[in-house]
Amino acid sequence: MTVREILKMGDERLLRIAPAVTEFDTPELHALVVDMLETMAAANGAGLAAPQIGVNLQVVIFGSGEVNPRYPLELPIPRTILLNPVITPLDGEEQVGWEGCLSVPGMRAMVPRWQRIRYSGFDVQGRAIARTADGFHSRVVQHECDHLMGKLYPMRVRDFSQFGFTSVLFPGLDDNTDD
Repeated sequence: MTVREILKMGDERLLRIAPAVTEFDTPELHALVVDMLETMAAANGAGLAAPQIGVNLQVVIFGSGEVNPRYPLELPIPRTILLNPVITPLDGEEQVGWEGCLSVPGMRAMVPRWQRIRYSGFDVQGRAIARTADGFHSRVVQHECDHLMGKLYPMRVRDFSQFGFTSVLFPGLDDNTDD
């Protein structure tokens, strides 16, 4: 299909709250998911939310089943297409870890997230999905779902001394874009 333009921080469309998907298994929804998968792959993304390509719907994709070259020390995350997600923390424990974003290219920051979550929602056909996740998997899901609420990761940063350009923070890491 099409590799779409990824909106950058400052675009007001990234600040909208996305409405739920109400019709599943439509040709338009399938085409959107294919475009999102191609766009994420072209950018070496760990995930992508529909609002990042200007589509105001509760659709996120994440994972590839392989190690992401921008996060080489993290375990692979199963490729997932998740609509109308709901996140529930499994305990109050937070982890602080490095994040980047395709909409905030070339930068990373330490961001607090819940360590363990349960996420649920639907696949593109409307079948229910429910999983638990921890660590990097949990972080990626929370990051992508934030986009559906009009949040970008810099809005969650608590210590701006740990926010900067990837090329400075991680010399030698080939990371032109993040997510």
